[in-house]
Amino acid sequence: MTSLHDFVFTTRFEDLPAAIQRIMERSVLDTLGVAAVGTTNAMGRTITDYVRAHHCAGPDSPTARLLFDGRPVSPEGAALAGAYTIDSIDAHDGHSPVKGHAGSGIFPALLAFVEVLRGQGKAPSGPDFLAAMAVGYEVAYRAGLALHATTPDYHTSGAWTAVGAAAVGARLLALSPEEMRHAIGIAEYNGPRSQMMRCIDHPSNLRDGVGWGSPTGVAAVFMARHGFTGAPAITVEGEEAAGFWSDLGSRWEIGNTHYKRYPVCRWAHPAIDAARDLMTEYNLTSAQIESVRITTFHNATRLAGYDPHNLDELSYGIAYPTATMIVRGEIGVAEVSSEVLEDPEIRRISLATKLLENDDYNARALRGERWADVTLLLTDGRELRSDPRTPKGDPDDPLSDAEISEKFHRFAAPLLGKERAAGIENQVAELGGKTSRLTWFDELLYAPANPIA
Repeated sequence: MTSLHDFVFTTRFEDLPAAIQRIMERSVLDTLGVAAVGTTNAMGRTITDYVRAHHCAGPDSPTARLLFDGRPVSPEGAALAGAYTIDSIDAHDGHSPVKGHAGSGIFPALLAFVEVLRGQGKAPSGPDFLAAMAVGYEVAYRAGLALHATTPDYHTSGAWTAVGAAAVGARLLALSPEEMRHAIGIAEYNGPRSQMMRCIDHPSNLRDGVGWGSPTGVAAVFMARHGFTGAPAITVEGEEAAGFWSDLGSRWEIGNTHYKRYPVCRWAHPAIDAARDLMTEYNLTSAQIESVRITTFHNATRLAGYDPHNLDELSYGIAYPTATMIVRGEIGVAEVSSEVLEDPEIRRISLATKLLENDDYNARALRGERWADVTLLLTDGRELRSDPRTPKGDPDDPLSDAEISEKFHRFAAPLLGKERAAGIENQVAELGGKTSRLTWFDELLYAPANPIA
């Protein structure tokens, strides 16, 4: 077993398995596309305004710039704004066994720490950036698995991404072993152990808790460096958690990372895919659909979302997104806008949708699998039922590199322009190269975005 300290400080990009290297590169591109869209919506704008007003950087303090904005704030503020902005568009990467998302919390924390180092003239190389990101993901995933196994409540991703973010900062800011231990303990203790099902039942801007998980991890690193104590982290050092760390360094939880086709809760994705395939196979129009039955696992039935009144309710819905696919044939950026909430045909089909749970799907959900099937009841009396399925984008049915690229450009190009989006993709593809540097961040990541018609 590799010790946590050795894993955090000695993991090099060139030592990562090729598959893990590729996942990190894909996650950088995918997350940046989601972040670009997030800057355009009300939630992204609100959190940016809040951070600008309340998390300013002092004249003699570390600073970090806001993504696709460039204005300086505190590192904690940058992580706060970045995490909420990414989480505002529910299309970022995730991990089904841990029931959540690392990247939306780890990536903005990583950027914040890189900004601090940049201010000191010590910005890491591209491979070091990806290695730190891998450390953060792996530590976060394992802390999350330990948390879910040792507590009765289902906590949001913010609870355990805080731990991964602290590991990233400990590495990049070269904390001592004892400082790292305290940083991880501080992050775990203060991480938002918020109730995920509360936000499923009552959707709001709170989303998956990463908005406070990310800056909590950032703050924990600076607190530990100032001498604040907080060890031990029980999800890391506790006796019940030991099994989740026993193969650290020899097996990678990162391999379970999945990617989303659609910017809504992943629990809805198998139903959306099934409805899309039925509509295509039988060459149907929405006018032919009288009602819909979705059979899935229990927690997914709690998404409901028959009659959403805002984008939070839409993102944490299953009936309305499935109806959107039936009516429009896609769920892209345009389909997570206020205009969609007023579409009478989508609303008709959504209100005519029934959600059912299935014991087999419930049992599979306990193993981290997300299953559903869909039955379309047509106006001519026919009933068309799909095969049971899991979401496209899971490790056993992954999105291709071309699909990840297409998604990134579909999200980013309308905001950044085709040339800038292409520049980001080209630079991300070179991040793992030995001569890669992060100088392109200034022009491509931190220059203000200019929406185009």
